[in-house]
Amino acid sequence: MLTTSDVYIPVKRAHKTRLKEVDWDNLELGAYTSDHMLVCDYSDGRWQTPEIQPFGPFLLSPTTLALHYGQTVFEGLKAFRTEEGHIHIFRPDRHYERFVRTTERMCMPTPPADLFMEGLRRLVELDKDWVPGQPGTSLYLRPMLFATGTKLTVRVSDSYRFAVLCLPAGAYFGRPLRVKVERNFVRAVRGGTGYAKCGGNYGGAFYPTQEARSEGYDQVIWTDGIQHRYLEEMGMMNIFCVINGALVTPPLGDSLLDGITRDSLLTLALSAGLTVEERPVTVEELREGLERGNVEEVFGAGTAAVVAPIETIGIDGINYSLAIAGAGEKSVALFLKQELDAIRYGRKPDKYGWNKYIY
Repeated sequence: MLTTSDVYIPVKRAHKTRLKEVDWDNLELGAYTSDHMLVCDYSDGRWQTPEIQPFGPFLLSPTTLALHYGQTVFEGLKAFRTEEGHIHIFRPDRHYERFVRTTERMCMPTPPADLFMEGLRRLVELDKDWVPGQPGTSLYLRPMLFATGTKLTVRVSDSYRFAVLCLPAGAYFGRPLRVKVERNFVRAVRGGTGYAKCGGNYGGAFYPTQEARSEGYDQVIWTDGIQHRYLEEMGMMNIFCVINGALVTPPLGDSLLDGITRDSLLTLALSAGLTVEERPVTVEELREGLERGNVEEVFGAGTAAVVAPIETIGIDGINYSLAIAGAGEKSVALFLKQELDAIRYGRKPDKYGWNKYIY
């Protein structure tokens, strides 16, 4: 259970709900937002009183520092409705820990844990009717923090806004992906901000991703920023390979995002007795494994997509194909997704304590 706290959060209710505007059979992420949002400002060296208010635009000065110097960060987590109708938020504690690391790296004040947790709980409780119940759906939660200082000099801001938005979501990718191993452009390097969920990481990735799409791919697999020799991430997800029956994923470092879905899948794999290896994977190992059949599966994992199987990998101009398991066939990716979904939708006991129930 996500426990209550003494944080006072007044609520200003929306006059009219927008639930009837939603096409619940086509929940593209970002197409809809719930009726309310949480807002809390930081100024004069302290956090002010938070408020849940109707969803709407922010009034910002053109000199707002977040628009100029990139002090903008976010998190992404989900609330689920179980098959019995209960609602919970999945692993908010781990998401808060990552939010702390991100804000520290970006020289931003961190919202207190009780504000973060109670804000999520109250907001989801208020907008509980926005949590969809169809298989594979969820309510995506987007905590965000950005600089609101307006003295236009290159400096750390002295004021910020923390907000949480809610967006009903269906499946992020509806089919297996075609990806390209990126050998020229860089997502992150050691000592940089690769492990932080800051806006610049995503903005800088758009150009090479668009280039890959013009070549017929959906996403890129990022390689290390020095030698372009080692696999790091896939687009906005952590990457997994099944090599000779073992589940292999690159080890965490300051150029990789510590994915909560990644951690969950590794936990489930170990619990199921699978061989798990967190180790460097070179492009050459991937290429040779695809040629010889030693690489059996490659898939991405992240909060939005959950598990995204890959059917084609482009390496230095050559495309390699991977078989995608059909109904009744063995697949590590499918097994892990089913195990994770069984916990999140209440079909299996949550022995890890990941589901923080609202009610």
